[in-house]
Amino acid sequence: MTDLAELSAAELLSGYAHGEFTPVDATQAALDRIAQRDGDLNAFVLVDEQTALTAAEASAARWRSGETLGPGDGVPTSIKDIFPTTGWPTLRGSKLIDEAGPWEFDAPCVARLRETGAVLLGKTATPEFAWKGVTDCPRNGATSNPWNPTLHAGGSSGGSAAAVSAGMGPWSVGTDGGGSVRIPASFTGTVAIKPTYGTVPMFPSSPFGTLAHAGPMTRTVTDAALLLDIIAGFDSRDWSALPTPRSSFTDGLGDGVAGLRIAYSPALGFGENHPEVEQVVTEAVGLFEEAGAVVDQVDPGFEDPVEAFHVLWFTGAAKVLEVYGPDALGEIDPGLRARIEQYRGATASDYLDATAVRMSMGVLMGAFHEEYDLLVTPTMPIPAFDCARQAPSGWKADLWTSWTPYTYPFNMTQQPAVSVPCGLTSSGLPVGLQIVGARTQDRLVLRAARAFEIASGERFTRPVPA
Repeated sequence: MTDLAELSAAELLSGYAHGEFTPVDATQAALDRIAQRDGDLNAFVLVDEQTALTAAEASAARWRSGETLGPGDGVPTSIKDIFPTTGWPTLRGSKLIDEAGPWEFDAPCVARLRETGAVLLGKTATPEFAWKGVTDCPRNGATSNPWNPTLHAGGSSGGSAAAVSAGMGPWSVGTDGGGSVRIPASFTGTVAIKPTYGTVPMFPSSPFGTLAHAGPMTRTVTDAALLLDIIAGFDSRDWSALPTPRSSFTDGLGDGVAGLRIAYSPALGFGENHPEVEQVVTEAVGLFEEAGAVVDQVDPGFEDPVEAFHVLWFTGAAKVLEVYGPDALGEIDPGLRARIEQYRGATASDYLDATAVRMSMGVLMGAFHEEYDLLVTPTMPIPAFDCARQAPSGWKADLWTSWTPYTYPFNMTQQPAVSVPCGLTSSGLPVGLQIVGARTQDRLVLRAARAFEIASGERFTRPVPA
């Protein structure tokens, strides 16, 4: 008998269309999986079983009548607890936020999901205000990895990644200001795309400014493209929203990589990889050559922009707290407090200097992509690590940016970047491959990810987490 919790969104939609099962069946399977696994994983901060089943019944009726609302109708879906949701609290992992609300509007991506008939299961965990690369916070505790519950799921969209990886719904929507969909995708063996900045509108605007993206988190590249079709598009509430795409992100998804020029940079010129991660990724890159791409090993040529990123990131974090009054700093995650205190003296000149760094990087990467269609790197230099720690044992620093050197640079440049599973370490932990494209080349990035997914099917089969 088919386990509906293990099917992709595309497979669920096909099953609904052919009458093999209903959205009620799929929603109940997702809720059953949540009941079975979330006690160990802590992926969800809110599950609304009755609302989900009511929505699933309405979807099932639409499928019976042939009057579905859109490409997500009846798909069990979770939402990171950063996005406002009508009627549900949006607590952002913080004790500073009053659960009483009111909760009177949906973020654009949530509204689009409702419009297409998606079944919203609940809200997923985030570190406080989505500030770091692991998912733990004083309000909700830590989110664990479905592959090994003693390890982190990554962050800041770790709740969404854990939910998707464990079969608690086939897709979710996360945010990514420095790697927050790609880090947990790498750690949990899932797929996530940070689209070109502005593709998915944000409201209210992120305090992290134009670093912050929103994007799909799924188990397959096809699902990532389908979900991006739903949540992308202009929204007047977002001053930086791009025009609504004129075609589907699934267009050309199966066209392969033959003839593409791909640059492989194992460490961007400044990172340091776990040996097994580098071995797995290097072997994975070879599949692009076998599929007809021209691959060169070359670095893009910029230095580590981490200090500029810190200025932009932690001045944004300080701005988050302003609304909560002068005593808020004493009530938040101690790690966040320490970094805000470290960067609270940053000046406007410091901010402009950091902005100049990202502008220079954007110019450099624009020129780079005139020579290379795509840049490929490891998503992460390490596999998942102990939930009791903020960095791997023996690592040079605890701050999350010290072990995520390949993700935050592309928030600074606003380029599309996807993480796709590419293999396992000897201890059975997932490794992610990051594919980066020029701005607005989201379809090309997804196309390459799908080509890799097809090519790696026999060599890098992704086991279902136990």
